[in-house]
Amino acid sequence: MLGADLFIIIYCIWLGSIILKRTFFKGHITAHRIEGAIIVYLLTALIFALIYHIIFLLYGHSAFKGLINYERSEFMYFSLTTLTTVGYGDITPVNQIARSLANLEALNGQLYPAFLIARLVSMEFDTSKNE
Repeated sequence: MLGADLFIIIYCIWLGSIILKRTFFKGHITAHRIEGAIIVYLLTALIFALIYHIIFLLYGHSAFKGLINYERSEFMYFSLTTLTTVGYGDITPVNQIARSLANLEALNGQLYPAFLIARLVSMEFDTSKNE
């Protein structure tokens, strides 16, 4: 499982970088660009979920409190609630690495949309101005 998680993480990073390059390519902002940016946001949640799963595999049950079945779906749930900063508190990272990554993910969840919107608006403004 560890090898599969690492492979999926590398694939998601590769895919996300391609999508971001296409999203920020010169030209008008279209629905496809917005969809691409949303996909990268969701890929971020998947990457963090897999990293949390790896931490669980390495450190065992002591890494997280509140997990019920220890499957990837629970880590995806935790990742999405952390990325969106909802933070229900039903699952808690206890391991120092997991806690640091949860903070990093929450920060990313707040800053990515802000930077994304600012960049897309400035790109559209520049494109409209040059026409």
